[in-house]
Amino acid sequence: MKWQDLKQLDDANLNAKIVELRKQLMGLRFQRVTGEFSKTHQFCVARRSIARIKTLLNQRAKVRS
Repeated sequence: MKWQDLKQLDDANLNAKIVELRKQLMGLRFQRVTGEFSKTHQFCVARRSIARIKTLLNQRAKVRS
């Protein structure tokens, strides 16, 4: 996801998005093990999206405290 799209979401939605992306990442791992996996860039996309969301949540937490 893009940074601007993430900034518009609240913390609850961001946490839900992290859970969704982690499930997607787990599914990608299973696909890789079973040999059904063809889109290798999806790993990077999912991991980067999780990192972006966590960065945004940490920035918001620092502003609040």
